[in-house]
Amino acid sequence: MENLQVPNQNQSNHNSTQQSTTPFSQEALLLSQQMAQQLAEKNNSDDEIDLADLWRAIWSGKYIIIVISIIFGASSVAFALSKPDIYKASILLAPASSDSAGGMGALAGQFGGLASLAGISLGGGGTDKTAIALEIIKTRSFLEKFITKHELLVPLMASENWDKSTDSLVINKEIYDSKNKKWLSKVSATESPEPSQWQTYQRFLSLLTISQDKATSLVNIDIEFYSPDIAKKWLVWLITDVNNFMREQDEQEAQSSIDYLTKQLGNTEVSAMETVFYQLIEEQTKNMMLTKVSSEYVLKTIDPAQVPDTKAKPKRALIVVLGTMLGGILSILIVLIRHFTNNNKSTKTKEENLAQANRKL
Repeated sequence: MENLQVPNQNQSNHNSTQQSTTPFSQEALLLSQQMAQQLAEKNNSDDEIDLADLWRAIWSGKYIIIVISIIFGASSVAFALSKPDIYKASILLAPASSDSAGGMGALAGQFGGLASLAGISLGGGGTDKTAIALEIIKTRSFLEKFITKHELLVPLMASENWDKSTDSLVINKEIYDSKNKKWLSKVSATESPEPSQWQTYQRFLSLLTISQDKATSLVNIDIEFYSPDIAKKWLVWLITDVNNFMREQDEQEAQSSIDYLTKQLGNTEVSAMETVFYQLIEEQTKNMMLTKVSSEYVLKTIDPAQVPDTKAKPKRALIVVLGTMLGGILSILIVLIRHFTNNNKSTKTKEENLAQANRKL
């Protein structure tokens, strides 16, 4: 009886604990293995684009896409309708004369050697008057005189639209008081409310477009403005003024040349040089006559400016289409960003659960 063995209490408690925890450990191990497998599959497919997943994400966010696209479309319509109509008047021109150098260049080549004996330089190569005229049109001094001469300051700087019913410009009352003929807006306390000459020059230059076909030498000049009639009128004035400017300049040069040659003719004693001077005086007299005869001195009109019937811009339909497309693209990006952000959060949660399960093991 004394030799009976009594079961060890600690051993029995350990066995019972092991039996009770074994099912939980196996279940946790199985769960961790499944989660690890899912995460591994997820990581393997991270670098691949699942089109079906993208489509599901876009479809799930279809209401967001529709709402944002409608907002952008409505905003585009409002913006397009707020923009005033702009009309473009155009004119097609050609060089008035192919002999840009006149007769001076030919005579200089013929009598240049003799003229050098008297210490006179007749000059050589010709100049392209058409190119010079086009560059003059864009100069600040010419355009400032043009704006002042035709009183374009108010319509150029204060107008904001055109009233078709009255055929008149709509003046911005916050900029110019038409009744009192007074400029109102001020850039700063020290500056005058009236726009500066530099501002008017920049404004007119922004309305003007000049292009020349190098193959045919034809020139196309456009002016864009709120009023089609005013755009056409300004374009005609511009061509007339640049022709007159070039005419007056050549007339002054021809007269100065005649005066100089006449003076040199009285001082020379070489009979051969007298022939040169008479030829040059005759040529310059012809140039003087040409400046008096031709109204289109440098730029000759091929297709005259017409009052445009249809607006050139804005392209309202294009603005609405592009605005709606922009809203659709932006909304799709928002939906996809939200989708992938939520997926990343879900992945992090699964990783945290797996880590907790591993710690319990």
